Order: sequence, then structure tokens, then C-alpha cells
Amino acid sequence: MNKMKKLPAIALLSSVFMLTTITEVVATELTETTNLVMAGTKYVTLLGNQVNVGEDAPNFKVVTESFSPVTLAEFKDKSILISVVPSLDTGVCSIQTKRFNDEVANLPSDVVMLTISNDLPFAQKRFCKTEKVESIKVLSDAVWRDFGQNYGLLIKDMGLLTRAIFIIDSDGKIAYKELVANISQHPDYDTALAKLKSLSLTVEPTDDLNESEAETLDTKVKTKVESEPKTINDSTVK
Repeated sequence: MNKMKKLPAIALLSSVFMLTTITEVVATELTETTNLVMAGTKYVTLLGNQVNVGEDAPNFKVVTESFSPVTLAEFKDKSILISVVPSLDTGVCSIQTKRFNDEVANLPSDVVMLTISNDLPFAQKRFCKTEKVESIKVLSDAVWRDFGQNYGLLIKDMGLLTRAIFIIDSDGKIAYKELVANISQHPDYDTALAKLKSLSLTVEPTDDLNESEAETLDTKVKTKVESEPKTINDSTVK
């Protein structure tokens, strides 16, 4: 009887071992980038494919706090800001996540804001409850590492995602990218938010507004947003 009860546990351990082995094999085959991001005074190696502004945003699959899959394709035709953090249980990551969570109220309804980290869903759920993070979608890349690999953000030998900001426009193209130069530093919040607002304020031609007039108005809107004074908090949490 005891032997029968132990079998599921043994099978589970075997599955975990196989998954770990597969992950290690896949990691060795990923593209490596070594000169973009530092941890302290040393460069870290990023695994995966780097993406650039103007390119189609790669699809990815992550999970919610209940392990339900979520893909980029689910946010089609929306402007998306993705805030990437190494771990929610650290000072800068916590501030970054709460800052964007607070900004959701200032944005149009067609804008989606995501936070993605490699924290386990259990830890993310605890963090959101403790810090009252309720407006931004917090998602985990811990299951498949699909997002980190597709966007070139997985830190080799650490299993964390490097700090970054991506904005994807309603056409599914990368409109903004910031890889924070040192993972202990904050991203440029104001520039990212200005870019996001400029996308959501883009004017489409209508029967009463021809294409030329729409482009002129859109340019004025973008100029106004980008000329707003920045109030970046220079203090960083180490």
C-alpha cells in the first residue's frame, strides 16, 4: 500500500527532472548577447533573440496567478506596455510595478499594461495582494520561459528576466524598447508613458477629417506629449 502511494511522487520528481534537463538543453542553443546589460560592474549574458523597434512583436505564452495561459495574441488591436522585472520581491522591481499600476487610471481604455517576471505565480499573487496591485496584469514566464527567449531577456545562469520596457502598437509592431543598462536601476518611466500616450492619441481619418488633416493633428498631439516636462525620479534602489 505504501509503495503505491509513493509512485505519484516518484513520477512527479521524474517529470521535474526531465523538464529541468530539457530547459538546460534548450538554453544552450539560444543566441547569447553579452554587451547590453550590467549587474553591478559586470556584464550579464542575455539568452534569446533581441528584437528591435519597428519589427513585428513576437508572440509569447505566459501564465496568470492561477497558471492559466495568456498569449500576446489575446491583446490584438490594442496598445500594450510590457514592464519586465527580474523579481517582484526586490525594491526597484516593486516600485516599478506599483508605478505602472498607478498610471493605468490615467490611460485610455484601449491600452493594456502588463508586468512580466520569472517569479512563480504563487509569489506574484502574494505580492499583488500585499501591495494592492489590482490594475495592471501581472504574469509569470516561469513555466516555459517563452517570453524571455523570444525577446532576448533571459539572464544566463540566473534564470531571471532583465529589466526592460516594451511598447507594442495596435498593429502588433514594437514601437518602443528600453533595456535598462544596469538591472539595479529604474527604467525611464516618463519617456515610456509619453510614447504610450502618443500611440493612444493617434487620430484615424473619418468622413469629416481627411487623411492629410488627420496626420497634421496627430503630429500636433505627439509633439505636445513629447514636449511635456519630464519628472523622472533619479533616486535608485540598490
